[in-house]
Amino acid sequence: MYVIKIPISATIDEELIKWIDEKLKDKTKFRNKSHLIEIALEKMKKEMK
Repeated sequence: MYVIKIPISATIDEELIKWIDEKLKDKTKFRNKSHLIEIALEKMKKEMK
């Protein structure tokens, strides 16, 4: 079984983009921007329950 991923578009603050780009330099944690954002949203979802 696989998860269906739906593309979205978002406008994000320049400072957050710089932070994301910095985090992506370490390829051992995140594959790409989508992966980083998905993990961040999953963490936020768990914290807001």
